[in-house]
Amino acid sequence: MNNRQIEVFAAVMKAGTISRAAELLGVAQPGVSRTIAELERAVGFALFDRIRNRIVPTPEGRLFFREIEASFRGMDTLRAMAARIRDQGAGQLRIGSLSALGSSLVPRAIRRFRELKPEIGVTLMVLPSRDVRDGVAAGTFDIGLAADEIDVTGVLHQPFVQPRVLCAMPLGHRLCERETIGPRDLDGEAFVAYVPEDRARQRLDLIFAEAGVRPRIVVETIYAATVCALVAEGVGVGLVSPYAVAGADPTRLVLRPFSPAVHSKSLLILPLDRPKSQLVRDFIDCLMASR
Repeated sequence: MNNRQIEVFAAVMKAGTISRAAELLGVAQPGVSRTIAELERAVGFALFDRIRNRIVPTPEGRLFFREIEASFRGMDTLRAMAARIRDQGAGQLRIGSLSALGSSLVPRAIRRFRELKPEIGVTLMVLPSRDVRDGVAAGTFDIGLAADEIDVTGVLHQPFVQPRVLCAMPLGHRLCERETIGPRDLDGEAFVAYVPEDRARQRLDLIFAEAGVRPRIVVETIYAATVCALVAEGVGVGLVSPYAVAGADPTRLVLRPFSPAVHSKSLLILPLDRPKSQLVRDFIDCLMASR
């Protein structure tokens, strides 16, 4: 049994006669009859009965044709899917992001992407950077944004953004009158800090040590949004990326530059062993335009 035999059999079933099928296929009638006979030998049962110079499909022939039609429909579905992948990409985009970018820059990029590709589903997970990295390495995420302290083994990575952090204070705090906040201003001050393994925290600790000062750390957290929420509640002051305050209540926070400059560095990471799909390329363009 081969594809040509199936094609001829389907043509006969649709045309109703061998002569009409021969016309549709552009071949001689004896060739159609011969091909049908070869197919019957191959499948082991009669496909047609010959009644008064007419061919009538046998019950087995009708059942066989139904299976062939289902197979054709499956091929049509595969062709349509291939066309969608060619024109639109894989159909689903999975993104992992650290907190500092997950409430501002990444949503802006998603809005841009949705304007370009409204038919594509998007999943956004805001997680600790190490979990974003692990998800990208495992193929759970198509693209990730993580802080620069992650282990980059097993992922492709490139610098993404490194904004200068700001000092966030609750409204009415004594330091709100200052134009710039320095390390000595925070000596003994109730301070909301990132966890010790955070690179920005490490850079800040070095600055405090060199200045001979020590803020009074009251809470440690991994999420920038949590720092903003705690500062807004008056728990203490904190240093945050300007991207992190985009979703915060501006009536409850006061932001000032911190000097010397401390930068919050993030990486764009991708799976190591998978070529970038067109969807991923398009989303990276949207990320770059949203910075």
